[in-house]
Amino acid sequence: MVKRADVSTKKLISLAPDNWVKWVTQLPDITAGEILNSEFQWISRESDVLIRVDSQQYGEFLVLNELQLRPSSQMPRWMRAYAALAEEKYHLPTYPVLINILKISDEQIPSRFTSNIAGLQAHQDYRVINLWEVDVNIVFNQPLPSLLPFVPILQGGENKSTIRAALQMLRADKQLNQLETVLAFFATFVLESTLVQEIMRWDMAVLRESPWYQEIEQRGVERGRREEILSNIATILEVKFGTEGLELMLQINQVSDLERLQAILRSIVVASTITEVRDVL
Repeated sequence: MVKRADVSTKKLISLAPDNWVKWVTQLPDITAGEILNSEFQWISRESDVLIRVDSQQYGEFLVLNELQLRPSSQMPRWMRAYAALAEEKYHLPTYPVLINILKISDEQIPSRFTSNIAGLQAHQDYRVINLWEVDVNIVFNQPLPSLLPFVPILQGGENKSTIRAALQMLRADKQLNQLETVLAFFATFVLESTLVQEIMRWDMAVLRESPWYQEIEQRGVERGRREEILSNIATILEVKFGTEGLELMLQINQVSDLERLQAILRSIVVASTITEVRDVL
């Protein structure tokens, strides 16, 4: 199964839930209510965030938010399942939304599930939002604080002045300042790591101490599983450098020392090029 983003979607959406549901549904009269339990006993994972909403035009319904680090060919089937299970559990119609964070190809991303078996058809539409197609100005104008950590990868968000503006907003809010390192992580996709450190005015020691980074780094230590660290390394290599990055796993898999693997993980997070990763190895 595709790795989900290492960002608490529930925390992000709860920063401004009304603005969020207006944005993902494009319904101006909608208001957010309770954030519901999205764990379904029939499947092995939970949907990201399920919100009960109300609209003057459509009445009460659910907005299902599925946040994915990168697109997956499995998502149409998953979205069909999540929507059906949410409707069964809460007896309300569901508006499913898939938010893709990082672009990995130019292939068209489907926005519906369809099947036809012996004349019996199944069909599920869902809205697709690709963050790389979202105008960065919407974050500051609406505002949408939930998208601040993703500013560097939004359309028009790759310049230093825009990233600095997002950083100032994060640091000015106690609810948001812990997301600074998430912003830094995504900034490494569009800027050299030295520029990112200059903008953030911190070094690797700060990155290692952040709650977000510790969540990635400590998984393997806490669970005592070397495989978990290797999985995180493979995920970030694939997202940042594609198949060329994954080819390095043959060499990395030979490393047995956990501290060495953690050092490799840290290096990959801030690396701007595949050459920098090779130098570390």
